[in-house]
Amino acid sequence: MYDQLRSDRSTPAVTFDQMLERVRYEGAYPTRERAEESVRTVLAALGRQITGEERVDLTQRLPLEAALALTSSTPDIDQLSGWSFVKDLAERTGVSPAVARWDTGAVLAAVSALAGPDLLARVLQRLPDGYALLFGQAQLRQTQPAAA
Repeated sequence: MYDQLRSDRSTPAVTFDQMLERVRYEGAYPTRERAEESVRTVLAALGRQITGEERVDLTQRLPLEAALALTSSTPDIDQLSGWSFVKDLAERTGVSPAVARWDTGAVLAAVSALAGPDLLARVLQRLPDGYALLFGQAQLRQTQPAAA
């Protein structure tokens, strides 16, 4: 999926090393290597869920190494709910759902900061329920009209 990385991409606000340090801090990981492992696995899993312009725009906000991790996976036909995303990540990486949820939260907090509020809102609109919490955002539901 390297073709989704545009050659005219602007320089991201942070370097990959700075992103890893933020994830290491957010996740309280003992080493940089552990933070990098989380970044690569969570972004690859997220890349299976995000499509369209949101995927392209998000890759442009991420450092190159993170953008490559995001685009390393082909988007799945069926999107997973937030909880199913965590369970799938746990199964793929051989960790418990609690560890997968921790890793997801640490990585997506950094992604959220890099994406900014407008792009994050667009991404969350395209994803099923449950992702807002993974990105450290409130899960707001649209009110349903009362039945007449």
